[in-house]
Amino acid sequence: MERTRTRPGAAVFLMLILGHLGNALEVPLDPKVLEELAQPPTITQQSPKDYIIDPRENIVIHCEAKGKPHPSFSWTRNGTHFDIDQDPKVTMRPRSGTLVVDISGEKAETYEGIYQCTARNKHGAAVSNNIVIRQSRSPLWSKERNEPIRVQEGEALVLHCRPPAGLPPPIIFWMDVNFQRLPQSSRVFQALNGDLYFSNVLKEDSRNDYICYARFPHTQTIQQKQPITLLVLNLDAVNETVAALFNETDLFSDGLAEERKPTFLIPSGSSSSKLVLRGQVLELECITEGLPTPEVSWSKLSGEFPDKRTSIVTFQKILRIVNVSDADAGEYRCTAHNRLASVHHTIRVTVKAAPYWLTTPRNLVLAPREKGQLICRASGTPKPTINWAMNGIPIENSPEDPNRKVEGDTIIFEEVQTGSSAVYQCNASNEYGYLLSNAFVNVLSETPRVLTPANQVYQVIRNNHALLDCSFFGSPIPKITWFKDSQSSTLEGDPYLLHENGTLEIYVAQAFNSGKYICVARNTLGIAENHVYLEVKEPTRILKQPKYKVAQRNRNVVFECKVKHDPTLIPIMIWLKDNGELPDDERFLVDSDSLTITDVTENDAGTYTCIMNTTLDHDSASAELTVVEAAPTPATIYEQPDPPTDLELTDMKPRSVQLTWIPGDEHNSPIHKFVIQYTDSLHDHGHWHNLTHVPGSKTTAHLELSPYVHYSFRVLALNAVGLSDPSNPSHMYKTNPAAPDENPSGVKGFGTEHDNLMILWKPMSGLQANGPGLQYKVMWRQKDVDKNWTSVTVANVSKFMVSGTPTFTPYEVKVQAINNNGIGPDPAVVTGHSGENLPVQAPDNVQVLVLNSTLAEVHWEPVPPKTVRGHLKGYKVSYWRERSLHKHNPHRVEQQLLTFSGNKSHGMLPGLQPYSLYLFNVRVYNGKGEGPASSNLQFETPEGVPGRPSFLRITNSNLNNLTLEWGPPNDLNGHLTGYILKYQQVNNSNELGPMEELALPANKTSVTLPNLKYSTRYKFYFNAKTGQGAGPVITEEAVTIMDEVHPAAPAFGNVSSSVGENGMLINWEYWGAEKHVYVEYIVKNDNTLGEEEWQKEYVNGSQAYVLKGLKEGLSYRVRMVAKGHDDQAVLHQSEELLVTVPAMPSRQVDIATQGWFIGLMCAIALLILVLLIICFIKRNKGGKYPVKEKEDAHTDPEFQPMKEDDCTFGEYSDTEDHKPLKGSRTPSNGTVHRDSSDDSLVDYGGGDGQFNEDGSFIGQYSGKSSIRETAEGPSPVNTTTMNSFV
Repeated sequence: MERTRTRPGAAVFLMLILGHLGNALEVPLDPKVLEELAQPPTITQQSPKDYIIDPRENIVIHCEAKGKPHPSFSWTRNGTHFDIDQDPKVTMRPRSGTLVVDISGEKAETYEGIYQCTARNKHGAAVSNNIVIRQSRSPLWSKERNEPIRVQEGEALVLHCRPPAGLPPPIIFWMDVNFQRLPQSSRVFQALNGDLYFSNVLKEDSRNDYICYARFPHTQTIQQKQPITLLVLNLDAVNETVAALFNETDLFSDGLAEERKPTFLIPSGSSSSKLVLRGQVLELECITEGLPTPEVSWSKLSGEFPDKRTSIVTFQKILRIVNVSDADAGEYRCTAHNRLASVHHTIRVTVKAAPYWLTTPRNLVLAPREKGQLICRASGTPKPTINWAMNGIPIENSPEDPNRKVEGDTIIFEEVQTGSSAVYQCNASNEYGYLLSNAFVNVLSETPRVLTPANQVYQVIRNNHALLDCSFFGSPIPKITWFKDSQSSTLEGDPYLLHENGTLEIYVAQAFNSGKYICVARNTLGIAENHVYLEVKEPTRILKQPKYKVAQRNRNVVFECKVKHDPTLIPIMIWLKDNGELPDDERFLVDSDSLTITDVTENDAGTYTCIMNTTLDHDSASAELTVVEAAPTPATIYEQPDPPTDLELTDMKPRSVQLTWIPGDEHNSPIHKFVIQYTDSLHDHGHWHNLTHVPGSKTTAHLELSPYVHYSFRVLALNAVGLSDPSNPSHMYKTNPAAPDENPSGVKGFGTEHDNLMILWKPMSGLQANGPGLQYKVMWRQKDVDKNWTSVTVANVSKFMVSGTPTFTPYEVKVQAINNNGIGPDPAVVTGHSGENLPVQAPDNVQVLVLNSTLAEVHWEPVPPKTVRGHLKGYKVSYWRERSLHKHNPHRVEQQLLTFSGNKSHGMLPGLQPYSLYLFNVRVYNGKGEGPASSNLQFETPEGVPGRPSFLRITNSNLNNLTLEWGPPNDLNGHLTGYILKYQQVNNSNELGPMEELALPANKTSVTLPNLKYSTRYKFYFNAKTGQGAGPVITEEAVTIMDEVHPAAPAFGNVSSSVGENGMLINWEYWGAEKHVYVEYIVKNDNTLGEEEWQKEYVNGSQAYVLKGLKEGLSYRVRMVAKGHDDQAVLHQSEELLVTVPAMPSRQVDIATQGWFIGLMCAIALLILVLLIICFIKRNKGGKYPVKEKEDAHTDPEFQPMKEDDCTFGEYSDTEDHKPLKGSRTPSNGTVHRDSSDDSLVDYGGGDGQFNEDGSFIGQYSGKSSIRETAEGPSPVNTTTMNSFV
């Protein structure tokens, strides 16, 4: 039996009541009180300081506040008042300051800026943080052409990513063309700036798909840089070429890269510094190069790394410390070492801190002539500056108050006066950020109020805590006193405790504590009281508890549970079985003080609990019931059988044996069957396998065996309980080897190349081999051609390659097992095919049937099966839009590809663009790939309905007329025949008036609607139409007004220019609302007489424009202007910018970028280098060399021989404006001419240049030379030539 009793949760109740003890006077949440009390505004919700918006969604800038009366809201934008009523795209939510900007038809960047919300009522004004609205940006990568990068094996390399600047910054990663991340290691890794670093390059680093990706997290878009090709060169190829030409040994050692000690790439030098803000993530990067690859380690010179906040990532290259604190400042050392040397770099980390709160100012509720103070304390590095404001105005500019004194971070109030309520702002700022907090001072004169409901009754159980509530409010803060019944003395001291929130606590309540209690609240303005009642109840007690019971099956049992409780409380009796509800069975009878169970069964056994509940407490007790048989008999025990014994092998034959055994004890459960298992100690020792089973009535089994197996057997018995333990193993029985009984399974033949046949099979196990020396006889022949089989015998393999087969030819193959005792049975024949090759014929008779403006059907004649040269997979149709039928200039888009599986002869082309010219072709494909394409055919799609007009906007909204402007659809889809304009009135309840319709010609882009109603909202429906019908509708709404109101004049800023390939690029910033923005330019003319008119270009809402057609060498005056709706009056104008167009060289074909030219130059460079080396060798030997002999034999009178004394070419001159050789320095003026890379060897010398049969250079350099040679040294030109090509 077990008994428990619990009492009410007085402690929890106490915590709830006393939760706000010790707080200053605050305005209560009671709605009745709030309706009457004045309160300055309090900001309850605002958008983050740095608010990055999605340009695809409406902008929502939150600003919520509370106060009494409810505050009104206003906004500033970029420091000036933001008139929301003047922008139809901006709305403010009712009873809220939250702005919603509808950006449909607008660019989100128009609304970028710094916003601040002010919530104001007659008691003060609260302000929000400065909310910086910026549009998220994911710009495209600038177009570029990445030339292949060639680098010698072992050298260090950096592949630059340089992603476009996005907002927020993109996440960088490197992948290949298959979107697989490039493998990184301690040798190859990505730096923090996204560049890919190679400590040293290896030959296997060569590839053509190093691709840098930039993922912009805000818009979930990914931009891709053009692939980079890396070619890693070693010196082996050069050695082989030289040795083949001149029978010389290697000129460049053994071709291995020279080892290098480590060198720091990032950061450079031996020391650097790093600044990090408190709370941010510190990332120190250490990138090195060297050969072998250096290993990097980190240490802190001025202490230890912080536990749990430090990680070293990116193959030890980056040290990362999260949630930086001041203690993380100091010197960190990065050490890089390989077997040649160790180098160190020291990074001095300085920790600064944006302001953070130590004490935030709290709201004050004061009575007249009371004292108080607002404290605003913040810390940071450097120490923040504290600035106070009142109602959003700097406190030094606010009206003076003799009762207020500002002392740094504290405002002290002395004897505040009625009407001096206000909201104070504390701004703590340093160079790394700011904090802003609002705190109001509310001066109230309120008589006391008791908020606890009158005549409330509190009930407690005797000997428990009693808590009598007296919630109150008043200003000044009332004093609370308690009285009991008609007594005049206050309740103080033992056994009473008065809490600051007015609650009266009685430690141990007794019956005599029952009665009426009076709570009195008093201040200088008045008095209030409230009556509550306390009732002390008797506890609930179980007087007779249920007792342990042992009952025979089919008998009755009774559990008694007699309880005493307070007569004023209503008790509820609950019975539980095993802590759950009683079974839903009529045999269980519950009375007021007992539980009866009739016809007891075994399922009724368990623990029964009696629980007596009242509204204030409960008591419980438990007892156990055991059910027994009326006439108990010994129970039968059922167990699994004992293992069989005495295993014996008889009648032993080459392929069979007889096994007998003696069964073990059944343990009252008959044996159903015996399971015989074996193990093969020759091929699979220690592993037992099921061989067969026999009925439980048998004790012998005839076992079929395989050759070449060392058998041991064991037997297990199975009954209804389970399997017995295994018997002891029998004696080993070894069967003799024999020829294989079977051949390999899974035989198939197929080609991996167009001229081979791969034959595969599943290898046989040792048990299947039937003997030692297992081999496979592989046989094949061309189907329907060869009569004889070609065969080969192999071992320890499961495949064989047949080479030199014709393309995609059927073959019959089979594989036969062989061992030392003979061959297996005749194998089954399997048909396979040799390898596929690409199809050789394009589909013929290709035709197209245009079904409608967006769908066409293509037909073709299937290719002959022999030309497929493989398994026919299907046909592919490539098609693309060449251009619109409106234009004659090409407008080709990316090809689209449709695949039609199987031997199809037609297919549908969906999703076509109406009124367009399309080209397409068809090709067949097999398992190897695609065949040639058919000739390109073209077809035209008919007219369709046009797309939506590109824009619809309302301008010149006046008293009784509106002007609508629109742009034609981007997708005309035919000849535009006109526009349809429908409009109707919209009243204040959003009900629509009658529809007016107006047909407009196709050549109009604006219309003025006269005779409209004053101050009325109209809804417009506008669409374009072609001969096929009307397109989708674009809608807009507008209101007729008295006068047009222009927003505050914006400013142009940061107008700049740069020279691009296509012209002069002009960039600017503009925040105005006007959409008519132009860039104007004029040639700067020193002669002021007869100045030309300004030329202008419409920039269509962008902030960058390329001026084309400017004359080279001239200077231009450029300015930005914004004009009104009439496109005449200039509303805004930027400062003029003077730009000069540089003189550009004439465009020529840049053969220096051609592959054949690069190859030719490399070959010439190599041969010249070899000639120079041989020249020096011969000179040292004192003899002549072949080149000299051939020069002496030359009869050309204009030929100037190589100088024998110094092995240099003759005098060099350049009549082409001193064009430098490739690799030489540019002229001192820094100008690089495009045609400098287009020179051939003849261009360098100005004469003929060629090579004779043995590779000697027999041309000559001639002409005037700007630098004269001397006899004492080699020609500078020759030196430059040598440097250029080595």
